[in-house]
Amino acid sequence: MAGARVLVHVRRAGAGGAAAFGQSVTGVFCPGHSDVALVSCGLERGRFLISDVPFPGSAVTVLKRPPFCPAKLGGAALGGRGAQPGVAAAVAVLLEAACGRVLLTRRATTLRHFPNVWVPPGGHLEPGEELVAAGLRELAEETGLRLEPGTFSWRLLGLWEARLCPSPCEVSAVAWLEPPVLEAIAATEDGAEGSAPGPGSEPGSLPGELPATVGITELSADGFRSSQIPTGILLRRAPAHGPDLERVSTGTKFALGRWRAGPGRRDRE
Repeated sequence: MAGARVLVHVRRAGAGGAAAFGQSVTGVFCPGHSDVALVSCGLERGRFLISDVPFPGSAVTVLKRPPFCPAKLGGAALGGRGAQPGVAAAVAVLLEAACGRVLLTRRATTLRHFPNVWVPPGGHLEPGEELVAAGLRELAEETGLRLEPGTFSWRLLGLWEARLCPSPCEVSAVAWLEPPVLEAIAATEDGAEGSAPGPGSEPGSLPGELPATVGITELSADGFRSSQIPTGILLRRAPAHGPDLERVSTGTKFALGRWRAGPGRRDRE
């Protein structure tokens, strides 16, 4: 089973099958060119199923894709898988500490997919693995943090469709970010105009009373090193063309937006 993945399946109006690689899962459930839908999801017989109606063990949540999704713009539609691989299910963990800080990691420079992009810890589900178990495993593998049962609570924030290929244990930096910075990141949601600079994309041009820099811990073969990066780096929008930049991924912004709107958060302000 080495290298095996839990594949995404879709079901709408009672019919469906495995999602095909390179085609938009979100588009199956969205009318017209909409990018968000309310769906039911869960594990069923070793596959991750997304359906338009509830099924035993499922949870209702939001499914979303970026407006600049390549499958959407390319006009692809779900069909037979053929010789192409399916869509792999992965989990990302937005770990919130008791003080309100949330942990993000920066992907290693050497990675082929989205180097230097800031994302939560996470990775692919393994066959027979539950969502929470996969999230805890990836958190431990990438950061060394091991959460024991009974020491945390969790909830499903939503489903994000992306072309990101997580690679466990290949993280170049970690950062615990304060709520005001996280809220500013969530407010810079990437859109079709992704090439335009977002608020604070250049150091010295920050919204509100945000700090000019944020502290991070960089990882290397020699150990750990405390460092600072301009807060504006975390507020950049995804470039529409050209090489990618160090930034927070679009899916992470979606998750932070859902986290920010979660029950009880405004009550604690």
